[in-house]
Amino acid sequence: MKDTSKAMLRRLNLPGFATRYFVGQGLDINGAADPIGQYAELFPAIKGMRLWDVADGDAQYLTGLADSTFDFVHASHALQRMADPREALRHWFRVLKPGGHLVLLVPDEDMYEQGFRPSRYNQDNRWTFTLFKTRSWSPGSLNLVELVQILGAQADIRRMEAIDQGYRHGLPRFDQTLTPVAECAIEVVIRKRPQAKAVAGGRLNADGPLTPADVFILTGLRVEAPKR
Repeated sequence: MKDTSKAMLRRLNLPGFATRYFVGQGLDINGAADPIGQYAELFPAIKGMRLWDVADGDAQYLTGLADSTFDFVHASHALQRMADPREALRHWFRVLKPGGHLVLLVPDEDMYEQGFRPSRYNQDNRWTFTLFKTRSWSPGSLNLVELVQILGAQADIRRMEAIDQGYRHGLPRFDQTLTPVAECAIEVVIRKRPQAKAVAGGRLNADGPLTPADVFILTGLRVEAPKR
């Protein structure tokens, strides 16, 4: 089944995707078979999409794409196919503009591979992923809590969640992504901190007075502007 389509329907109920994450010009990595651009009318802040697929070259490096080009980068079930997921993450983050968002979906190793590597269900999968475990059955397991740290001080984690909507944990082993409803994934959203914020150690709002209109919007209280 088409995992991106399942995710986009779920994301309609999560305001951050429509108002913060899928905003502006986006890059969809390995998304030709199930692109997020087909849902642009449901996420009206998307202004344009660039697909990157096999014909464009190695998705690990995104050769030819300049740094800080896109407002958001989306990669659904692509990271597990990369020769070096760490290198891929660095380049996917590289082409992201400061303030933009990297949105990742990867299969959860316990819900999808279910104890087998290579995967029984997709021979293209080189790696397995866990949100966080101190020990894994998979010799190719990547812990996402640790993995995202390679992105350094500019990585601002906005979401990191095991996605099991529609997944039935009590069933015998089989590929539940073949059903119309089950997701067996981990979703990660990483905002790219502007360099100045990374150097400062976080987001620091500038000092300055609020206008009467700002105060009213924030608190509902009317403040008279000072008379001249």
